[in-house]
Amino acid sequence: MNGSDDILTPLSPLDPREASGYRLLARLGEGGMGTVYLSRTRGGQPVAFKVIRREYGQDPDFRRRFEQEVRAARRVQGYHLVPVVDHDTTGPLPWIASAFVPGLTLADVLASFGPLPLPAVFQLVGCAARALGSIHAAEVVHRDLKPANILLGSTGPYVIDFGIARAAESTQLTHSGGIVGTPQYMSPEQALGEPVTAAADVFSLGLIAAVAATGRHPYGEGGATALAVRIANTGRAAPDLSEYPAALRTLLERCLAAEPAARITTDELAVLCERAAGRPLRAFDGWLPAPLMERIARREAAAARPPEPTPTPTRPDADAHWSGQSTVTAPPRRGPAHPPQPAQAPSARSAPGVRPVVLAAGLAVAVALTAVVTRAIVSPDGGAGASGGSQTDRKPTGASAPASPAASGSPSKQAAYTLVFEDKPLTLRAPAFNTGTHVDLDAPKLFPDGKIGVTDGMELTYQDWGDADLRFLTPMGKSGGTTPEACRTGVDTDTLPAALPRKDLNLGTPLAKGTVLCTVTSEGNLAMLRITDVVPPAKGGGLSSDMPDYVTTLTLWKISK
Repeated sequence: MNGSDDILTPLSPLDPREASGYRLLARLGEGGMGTVYLSRTRGGQPVAFKVIRREYGQDPDFRRRFEQEVRAARRVQGYHLVPVVDHDTTGPLPWIASAFVPGLTLADVLASFGPLPLPAVFQLVGCAARALGSIHAAEVVHRDLKPANILLGSTGPYVIDFGIARAAESTQLTHSGGIVGTPQYMSPEQALGEPVTAAADVFSLGLIAAVAATGRHPYGEGGATALAVRIANTGRAAPDLSEYPAALRTLLERCLAAEPAARITTDELAVLCERAAGRPLRAFDGWLPAPLMERIARREAAAARPPEPTPTPTRPDADAHWSGQSTVTAPPRRGPAHPPQPAQAPSARSAPGVRPVVLAAGLAVAVALTAVVTRAIVSPDGGAGASGGSQTDRKPTGASAPASPAASGSPSKQAAYTLVFEDKPLTLRAPAFNTGTHVDLDAPKLFPDGKIGVTDGMELTYQDWGDADLRFLTPMGKSGGTTPEACRTGVDTDTLPAALPRKDLNLGTPLAKGTVLCTVTSEGNLAMLRITDVVPPAKGGGLSSDMPDYVTTLTLWKISK
């Protein structure tokens, strides 16, 4: 951080002035994954507009996974999260537009102000735990939680940048056994290249709590590689927590367990933190030290007066650099679900143990029984920007409508549709107790007893575990007709909630016989499900679910532009 209260950097000659219909006003920051700009929707809502780096954008595997991940992250809703309001993966460079509220990253705060008071740390961690709970409920794992991805504002802390890290794992940059994350904030299983679950984020949050409260990393001093090796070896050599305050030590012990199953849950962590903080988690009046609150207030004032964008450059190299970046699509028609919405400030310095590094070779763990950390690539983002999931190419309405047809990139007006198959029978039977059925509409294929969280390439899942529901993994809309154009309009303008709970399904209100459902699939096709019959749940209980069966026909079109 440069000490200035102005978080808005004027555009350079090489920066774009417009992208996909968004007017770019200033730079907010830059990281390994891309550059973040301040923009506004046509309705005037400020957004942080992140343009993904060219080397990622040109990788087809990244584009495919990026689309899946942001659609999954779009399902995430809750307090202390920054919602993404739009995204696109089809243009020359992918981008994400996230709601914007000025604030300071925890990394910047620690670098400029030092450790936080314990009550503020407990409040920060408790709110972050609530945010992680919402992320995990949508079957998303953050994978790159670190101080640069926690934003502090006058209305509390916010978790940002969930939804991109996993997409980067699929690129050519990481195919040779690589994993994405920030080494000094990884969990042991992530550092060892093993599968990660929600518990990995809890471990990372424990490390953040220790650094935020004391400036000391639980695994000692040293570079990112050395810390990652020690983290990977947690099962044999647990960190020494004896020098941390007693109240914090309890939290750290429960977060930093070597075995994921032994770690505290996010709900339990939030309760523990609220008790330790001595105040409600969402009571933010004076929750941070006065000098820090004053700095945040000045940044909010600066953000309220965005600079006029600099003139469009005439340099040939600038124009060539951004060729293809002006394909116009309509900004989103709806605002964020949970105000206030934060955004990040650029960071020039890092908190202790925060600075990302790229490990070109594997991390060899110097213990015989510990596996080799094959290769770790730092979280592509050093903390600039925001990410997540959202609708893409949605038709604007009201104040957000484009000024002219030329300003609207509505896919339903530009796309061409080629029939792949028509009216294939597909019956979605209610899952048995404590099971779920995943559905791939592109195949089409049903996966009864599908594993929890294993939904890549799927469009919906019908589940009777936890909160029993019919869950849409890609945006699902109701269509007023059966043509592809009407189907796409339904996706864009009449989108259903991400999940329909058991009680609503049994009432028959959202999905009745004759309903036409449409979605753009994970492979980019247009799918239409026509419900031809709804079979009520059987009486008598047993192992059968008490949700209805849906008899449908499926039609699929390939979308081309």
